[in-house]
Amino acid sequence: MESQPLVSIIMPSYNAENYIAESIQSVLHQTYSNWELIITDDCSNDQTPAIVQSFCRQDSRIDFVIAQQHSGIAGTRNQCLSRAKGRFVAFLDNDDLWYPEKLEKQVRFLTENAYPFAYSEYELMNEDGTPKGKTIKTAGVIDYDKYLKNTIIGSGTIMLDTNKTGSLQMPDNATSDDMALWCKILKDGHRAYPMKEILMKYRVRSNSASANKLKAAKDVWLVYRKQEKLSFFYALTCFCCYAFNATIKRIF
Repeated sequence: MESQPLVSIIMPSYNAENYIAESIQSVLHQTYSNWELIITDDCSNDQTPAIVQSFCRQDSRIDFVIAQQHSGIAGTRNQCLSRAKGRFVAFLDNDDLWYPEKLEKQVRFLTENAYPFAYSEYELMNEDGTPKGKTIKTAGVIDYDKYLKNTIIGSGTIMLDTNKTGSLQMPDNATSDDMALWCKILKDGHRAYPMKEILMKYRVRSNSASANKLKAAKDVWLVYRKQEKLSFFYALTCFCCYAFNATIKRIF
């Protein structure tokens, strides 16, 4: 790639001492070199800050701050976004992993096609990092209405071109901040374009918020009603489609 636009990587951290070093290493191993890794720690009470600080001493591309007070994942991501300087923005949670060509392939995909929003397939791994033997596929080009019925987009698989989407902030009053942001971008008329290849490993943890299926379903419903202000009956239609697609995603 002749010139490399800056990619800002957003990583919130909280009590991730068992995983965050591996996640950071997956960024350091990227074939695309013009990135900044922006980490905000949400008042961890384990060794997470010390681990991140050790990486900061090794690589100046890592920007790390500790939040003044606990603000939750949306607030922590927004603190990262407020420091982001890149044209492209990607998100990586503090326990997930990227394949080495993730950034390079997505920057090329967005720039060559003039797309605003890319997402990819990803594979699931167990808490200890062993493969679960399950891949989450893409669902074609996604617009706002399609996304309401199929929340297939994994946050760690996406890349956004802020030249097209404008500046980014997570809606901090939403129960699912990443879903709410994708809704906002897609509602503005943009579409999410699929890359039919695996670019991320998603760690399934027994104590994670996403592992609580009942809470996840409630969060989706609240985004429909509170954030998107859908009518009850349209929200119910979308929710039934969401539940069906979520079930299919886990089975096949």
